[in-house]
Order: sequence, then structure tokens, then C-alpha cells
Amino acid sequence: MSDAPPFKKVLIANRGEIAVRVIRACRELGIRSVALYSDADRNALHVRFADEAHPCGPAPAAQSYLDMDKVMEIAKKSGAEAIHPGYGFMSENAAFARRCKEEGIIFIGPRPETIESMGDKVISRQKMAAAGVPIVPGTTEKLSDEQAIAYAGEIGLPVMVKATAGGGGKGMRLVREESELASSIKRARSEARASFGDDSIYVEKFVEEPRHIEIQILGDSHGNALHLFERECSIQRRHQKVIEEAPANRMPPALREEMGQAAVAAAKAVNYEGAGTCEFLVDAKFNFYFLEMNTRVQVEHPVTEMITNIDIVKTGIRIAAGQEIGIRQEEVGINGWAIECRIYAEDPEQNFRPSPGEVLAYRPPGGPGVRNDPGVYPGAEVTVHYDPMVAKLICWGRNRDEAISRMKRALREFVVKGIKTSIPFHRVVMDNPKFLEGHYDTSFIETEILDSASSELPSDEEELQLAIMLAAIAACRRDQDSASRIQQPGGAKQSGSNWRMLGRARQMRGS
Repeated sequence: MSDAPPFKKVLIANRGEIAVRVIRACRELGIRSVALYSDADRNALHVRFADEAHPCGPAPAAQSYLDMDKVMEIAKKSGAEAIHPGYGFMSENAAFARRCKEEGIIFIGPRPETIESMGDKVISRQKMAAAGVPIVPGTTEKLSDEQAIAYAGEIGLPVMVKATAGGGGKGMRLVREESELASSIKRARSEARASFGDDSIYVEKFVEEPRHIEIQILGDSHGNALHLFERECSIQRRHQKVIEEAPANRMPPALREEMGQAAVAAAKAVNYEGAGTCEFLVDAKFNFYFLEMNTRVQVEHPVTEMITNIDIVKTGIRIAAGQEIGIRQEEVGINGWAIECRIYAEDPEQNFRPSPGEVLAYRPPGGPGVRNDPGVYPGAEVTVHYDPMVAKLICWGRNRDEAISRMKRALREFVVKGIKTSIPFHRVVMDNPKFLEGHYDTSFIETEILDSASSELPSDEEELQLAIMLAAIAACRRDQDSASRIQQPGGAKQSGSNWRMLGRARQMRGS
């Protein structure tokens, strides 16, 4: 693999922590980074980190980060050779990837045809079945309402009604009662139409006691493909992952090998280029079924980086420049254990209500085995316009127990003031006996946390003391700053103690 920078300049078509993550990767590769910012993000962290930044429109994403023409115009004006889409926004937009190609700009991700086929859940199921990858029993065609009802009756309830263009739990309904089937189909279609502009649905058999296990893959334009082992993503709330770990709990070595081979077969079936993920469901008997392929870097990629020591973002950028992956499968191993907590601006005591506002204090944890991928800083504004993630906290240990101990310690150190965050919720999970045992599935939060009488959130008294201390330090710094600016008549700085002069100044203004 060449040491020369793969590109001179890359535009990051995203915001928040993933934009900061990509900017850091670019800097390590010797690439200049170009950030975009909406009116609401004028002072955002990714703007401060980038080598240059350009306004892209009003706060609504549809008029800024999702405005394809505007993004392309800025890319050309800035001289960017490539665009990294991060995750979300246009990261899995085949039309945008195709537009990049037409405009002579490299899209850092898979080919448009791959995004297109894997974005349609029905087509992806057909391709995976043809490649010999196990899929959840269900239809491989888009269904009318009547066909969906008839098929559900044929395979028996419970079933999942899913949007063919779905993702992130949108357009998805679990149906256990026949009387709910018609209304669930209607709601799934409505949500799919609103979220994806496509109300097509299909039906799958619901897998009981499912665990959500995914395999990180890498593929290049030279025909190479490999996997970086698995992540456990079963801690979910409303089908949204909130805590991930790698490797997975209770993973028999033979199953790990089989799932890894299936993921590589899936990647080769679509000539995958770049970093991607195959998501699977694993049932209580360790049968596994393909769910979908995410054709982008994922939020939870750091836990895989922590146990394999492979920088997934940098590798994806190099692949986009036409380089080979540069690693052989037999060179990839698992070292230790990593856990990630997604820190959101939400109030867990108020049913995870969004908590926008100014971040008055921000003190991230540190120490051995702790990584913090931030999206904010003290004074930053968390708005209602975008995803409420403020940071990702990742902890590594030689084994799962050590990783959990470090996460507990790091969560206690983590201070965010001015907004509510999900930190207290994560602390509850880290103390839960079933989580500690590693015996959980995707129903964990509903059954073990939200329904548990013992799931009271930790007292905020300790954090309040920390906030008072931080406020005192801030006031002290402001006073020092005021004192340093006190000058003698004529412009000369006052000699003697600034603190003495500050006291005199306070006496003069009666404070």
C-alpha cells in the first residue's frame, strides 16, 4: 500500500461526529478536508476541525446537506477530488453516487449499482439467496395488501411487515395477532412512503428471541473481499441501536467462521467496494439469517477498529482511490473486547424526549482504553434539526469484564451540562445482571430496563456537584480574563497581582 496521500482534498458531505471522524482520517492520510455547514451548524465542531468550510444552505437538511446540486457545486468550487458521505444523509443514495461519477468526482463508497440493489430489501434478499447466504424465511417479492395477508396466514404469525426501501426501523411492524395485520400493513406503507418515497412492503417470519449480529466487510476494485469479524448490536430501543460490542456474546467459533464466510460471499456477490456491513439475525439455536447490507461506514465501526486495530475509515478512503485493501484475511485477528455507548441529547427520565440546547459544560472521559468520538464542545448548540447524537463513547479491555469496568468508570467521568443526555440510561444498562452475563436479545431494553421496577436512573447529585465545580472554574477563568485586561491609564498594563486589581475593580463597581 502506497504511503502517498490517496487524494489531495476530500469533501465531507455530512456533519456531527462522523464528519469529525472522517476529517481526522483525512488529516492522518495527508488529505485536506472540506466541510459543509448549514445555517444552524455555523459554529459546529466539524466546521472548526476542517481545513476549509463552506455554507450549504438553511437548517433543514433537505435544503442543505441533502441538496445534491449545492453539495456538488461546493465540491467543484473547492477543488475536492472525492466526497465522503459518512452515514445517513446521502451515504446510501445511488443517484448521488451516480452523479459524482458523472461529474468526475470520486464517491467514497460502493458503486451506484451496488447501493441500488442492496437498498431494495427484496432485490437484496434475492441476490443473497442466489449466493447461498441464509435469509429469513419470507417473500422475495413486493406484495399487495391482499398478498401480504395471505402469505402471513400461510407461514403463520408472528411476522414482520417491512418496507422494501426500509432501514433504521422505519416502515417496520411486528404483527402477533391476525386482527392487527391489515392495520399494520397500512401503517408500514404510510411510514415507508413518508420516509423513503416508496410504500412497497414484503413479509418475513418473525425470529423469536433474536440477536442482532453484524459482520464488518471490506472489498476493493481488485476483487478482494474480507471480513473483520462480528459486532453484537442487540441492545436496541425501537429498532435503533444504542449500545454495541465486539466481539459478540456467546459466539461459538464455528458460527463465527460460518457467518464471516457468508458475509464475504455476500460482498463478492455484489462486487462490493469500500467498507460495508452485513446484518444478520441469530436465533436461540444459533441459526443465522441475512437481514440487509449497509453500504456505508456505520456508527458502530469503532468497536471493530478497537479489537482489530484496523482503521476502517482510512481503509475505505484508500480503496476509493483504487488501492487494494492491503490486508489478508489470515492477518485479521480479535484482540480484546470493545463496547460503545451512543450518547444522545435525550432525557431518559422523560421517555427519551429530545433535549436540544446549548452545551454549557463538556468534559469527556479519558484514561486507558477509552475513546471518545465527539460531535460537540462547550458552547456548542444541539438543535432540533438533526440527529441528537452528541458523542460516541468506546471502551476497550483485554476481556469483556474489563471493557465494562472501563465503560462504567468513563460514564461516571463524562460530564455534559446544559442538556439532558442518555448517560444515566447507559449506567443502568452497565449494572444490569443480564447484560453483565451477556445473556440478552433485541427485547432487552423493553423487558429488562423499561419494564423493570429496579431501573431507576442514578442520582444526579454527584453530577450536580461536578456542574457546580465546573461553573466555579469557568467563573474563575472569566475573572482572570477580566483581570488580565485591566490596564493603567495610558495603556500600560498594571503591575502587581491581577487578583488584587480584580478586587479593586469589583470594589469600584460595587460587586
